[in-house]
Amino acid sequence: MRIHLIVCLLLMPFFSIGQNYDFLPLNAETNASFRGMSVVSEQVVWVSGNAGTIGRSLDAGKTWEWIKPAGYEQLDFRDIEAFSAEKAIVVNAGSPAYILLTEDGGKTWKETYKNVDSAIFLDGMDFWDNNRGIVFGDPINSKMQLLRSLDGGRSWTDISATMQAKLGLGEASFAASGTTICALGEGKVWIATGGTVSNIYYSSNYGSTWQIAACPILQGQNSTGPFSIAFLNERTGVVVGGDYTRDKENENNVLLSNDAGQTWSKPSKPVAGFRSGVIYVNDRVLLATGTSGTDVSNDGGKVWHHISDLSFNVIKKSKQGSLILLAGNKGQIYQLRI
Repeated sequence: MRIHLIVCLLLMPFFSIGQNYDFLPLNAETNASFRGMSVVSEQVVWVSGNAGTIGRSLDAGKTWEWIKPAGYEQLDFRDIEAFSAEKAIVVNAGSPAYILLTEDGGKTWKETYKNVDSAIFLDGMDFWDNNRGIVFGDPINSKMQLLRSLDGGRSWTDISATMQAKLGLGEASFAASGTTICALGEGKVWIATGGTVSNIYYSSNYGSTWQIAACPILQGQNSTGPFSIAFLNERTGVVVGGDYTRDKENENNVLLSNDAGQTWSKPSKPVAGFRSGVIYVNDRVLLATGTSGTDVSNDGGKVWHHISDLSFNVIKKSKQGSLILLAGNKGQIYQLRI
């Protein structure tokens, strides 16, 4: 049964007047924990999670096909990038690290990358176009792990040596939603790190060279830092995070940039707690979600309003439309209607 959670009229003074936000549950078939999501179109959606679970929907999430690639049933698939109803790429967290590719709707999977180093931990993936993509992971010997594909994920090249900067002791990233990396336009990409120190690593040439800028978000502990980053264009961006062990606290957990991530500033009113996913709906409307709820901004990120206490890990908008979906633990997948 669909449950329509409509913002109470008593709360209307705290956000845009007369605006309703409907959260519609879409899945009651699996209890997997989802952190990866790719919304290809208004109809085609892929999700990924623990216990080797991958889901594919061809009707905007109303029904799902559940897939567990043979031989990889124990993996925690933290990120997924889909290109169509037939093609998708998944990345797992932990060691050994794998990247798998399907080009037949999940019937078969090809292992396109494997790393058995005990220290390997891949955090996220993004693509600039149908051919060029990038994956990054936690540092090994102080070097961020970087992989690049030029053939649509069919093969990967280690480009870790292109980043000259060494990461600090205790500096890493979070594979909370696959969105601590954001690729945009002609070769631009941002990667956010956290833990003991938080930085933004930026490349304008498909990962061939890198710049580094401090990110003044909550940091200093292994549970703190940025958990999701998004850019509207080459200059305008947002980062959210906080401390996942204190998910209702909202101390310095959302920042905005208007200079490609070189500097960051706080909004006038922040999100209501820890957030692990953020998206631009358009140049004015942003949404952020996490285990303690979801918030909306209608003014480019300056002021945020809490609209739901439902717990999620990831939020994504259709690449080719307006469909907005969220996913989280215990099999939760919801559509958000604005």
